[in-house]
Amino acid sequence: MYIDGVFSGGGIRGIALIGAIEEIEKRGYQFARVAGSSAGAIIAAFIAAGYKSKEIYQLVDEMDLKILLDERKSFLPFSLTKWVALYWSLGLYKGDALEMWLEETLARKGLRTFSDLPQQKLRFIASDITNSRLMVIPDDLDQYGLNPKSFSIARAIRMSCSIPYFFEPVRLKVDRETNIIVDGGVLSNFPIWLFEDEHYQRERPIIGIKLSPKTDEVPKHKIDNAIQLFKALFETMKDAHDARHISSKQEKDIIFIPSTGVFATEFALTDEMKLQLVQQGRDCAIKFFNSWRYDRKFKVL
Repeated sequence: MYIDGVFSGGGIRGIALIGAIEEIEKRGYQFARVAGSSAGAIIAAFIAAGYKSKEIYQLVDEMDLKILLDERKSFLPFSLTKWVALYWSLGLYKGDALEMWLEETLARKGLRTFSDLPQQKLRFIASDITNSRLMVIPDDLDQYGLNPKSFSIARAIRMSCSIPYFFEPVRLKVDRETNIIVDGGVLSNFPIWLFEDEHYQRERPIIGIKLSPKTDEVPKHKIDNAIQLFKALFETMKDAHDARHISSKQEKDIIFIPSTGVFATEFALTDEMKLQLVQQGRDCAIKFFNSWRYDRKFKVL
């Protein structure tokens, strides 16, 4: 049976998505279309390229994730370099290593640009903070004078994964203007709405995987200092739009994977921690499928 899949962001915790996808595959479901934001964009692209869950885990397992943290070289002291990078480059790490790894990994399956896929097979969310605009990639690229079909998928993922202040944003130059593009999770961390029309009709079943508890189970933020305030602001900004969009009917089609205590930017994961994340995703998917029934009518094509 064909389904559409939507994967949320969550930084390095996105490894948990692999376990849930493994359970989806075991039940014979195949993805017709996929979409995601941030870490979910990476997983969506790997699925669209033809990677199976075990292959995706192997990619992550064999890799030293810290390699993706590419700092800018400088003659300044290490601690000062970080502050300079943050102030002028707008991020601690360049993100070039991430984009290169994605490009090489997708190319092994013959996937380089959106022209290598059927239309709307793969879509990402990014945030254009220069123009205060949510971007759907590749759909919105023509608004920037770019050809959606010839645009690099690795570059598009890099745009969707630009965690503010952590990775440098992508500077999308159009004519004489430079648009600053950051993580899609800033505006829509779980874009399940991409596969529904205004009447919530669907062409086929959708299964979403969201790296957070259900809306009514989200813990309250404790805010006693500026750091906690920033964290609460970012979490609210990241999840509020999607939480409002998710109805009680839609919740039935979502595998919720609560946070495990692993930080989104904790790239120094041990092998044991990686396995724990995968197992958590697997356990949440098993629980989901014990009660999941799709009973809504599909859109007539």
